[in-house]
Amino acid sequence: MKKKNIIILGATGSVGKQSIDVIKKNLDKINVIGLSCYKNFKSIEPQIKILKPKFISIIDPEIAALAQKKYKNIKIFSDYNGLLELSSQKADLLLNSLVGSIGIEPTITALQTGKDIAIANKETLVSAGDIVKKIAKNYQKNIFPVDSEHSAIWQTLQGEDPKKIKKIILTCSGGPFLNTPKEKFKNITPKQALKHPTWSMGRKISIDSATLFNKGLEIIEAAKLFDLQPDQIEVVIHPQSLVHSGVEFIDGSMILQASYPDMRLAIQYALFYPERTKQIIPSLDFSKKINFNFQKVDRKKFPSIDLAFQALKQGGTMPSVFNIANEIAVNKFFNKEIGFLDIFSIVKKTMKNHKIIKNPNLKQIIEIEKNIKSKLK
Repeated sequence: MKKKNIIILGATGSVGKQSIDVIKKNLDKINVIGLSCYKNFKSIEPQIKILKPKFISIIDPEIAALAQKKYKNIKIFSDYNGLLELSSQKADLLLNSLVGSIGIEPTITALQTGKDIAIANKETLVSAGDIVKKIAKNYQKNIFPVDSEHSAIWQTLQGEDPKKIKKIILTCSGGPFLNTPKEKFKNITPKQALKHPTWSMGRKISIDSATLFNKGLEIIEAAKLFDLQPDQIEVVIHPQSLVHSGVEFIDGSMILQASYPDMRLAIQYALFYPERTKQIIPSLDFSKKINFNFQKVDRKKFPSIDLAFQALKQGGTMPSVFNIANEIAVNKFFNKEIGFLDIFSIVKKTMKNHKIIKNPNLKQIIEIEKNIKSKLK
């Protein structure tokens, strides 16, 4: 197998770190030519000796300048333009594990400069999925999902005709407040919301998992990735997080993908596709008692699911509004400017006040997001 040259955006985040963990075990198959971070360059430094990247992007210009003085043999890019410059470097694959809408333009840049995309940045497909899919098709490039749920669906569809899908089943752990009465939601703190019962994740995605907005984003992302209609997507609560999602076909047959909850499996599948490589997580042991429990989502308790379906059905710029309003509200909640329940109301109100553009271009999407950020300051 020829070595793949890859770039990792968001190398210091949860998915970025786990990706590097996978790569360290497969250095004979992958060559990392570039890494990016916002300003936490110290987290990248231990990897430089092992991965020997040619390029690094650091958003913070002061830290970028200090890093360039220290590492004269590495080209250090700075600020947002530097992130785009890194994304344009020659490679086989770009892994986008950035958080937020900042991930959209680097994805487009990477596709336009001849790279496949391993996408862990939900916002790219939620806000600009139609645009990104069209660019990927025009440049004959692939978009490989890294989220465990979308990876599960992708794996399930290998060798199958996507036109024979009846529906997909997106599983959801339910987050830390699955069994918390809604009347107690008003007292939830950021510290409590960060305590996910099964996954160890970054700050934003942890809050999104507590509100189930993460699952809402995944509903829209799945529709874009697999060309699905809203009525072809079902969300079910599965607290054990062992079944990561699946597909029901038109004949009633259902195929589900299962493993212990470990993002490295989905990351590895995306990095090495179409090959499967050596096992890095334990197998499920069916000689021991394993529970597979499923239940409906309480949509009154978690209105994020209905808001996501609404955004998907309305289309145009509405999914982008759904995404950016949530992104801003989560940041406000984390900074203790608003309460937990306010996240839902802010997204709902922002969507209600938005006048939809049916076929937006990227400039219009970016402008809408800027306007919403300005209004919700």
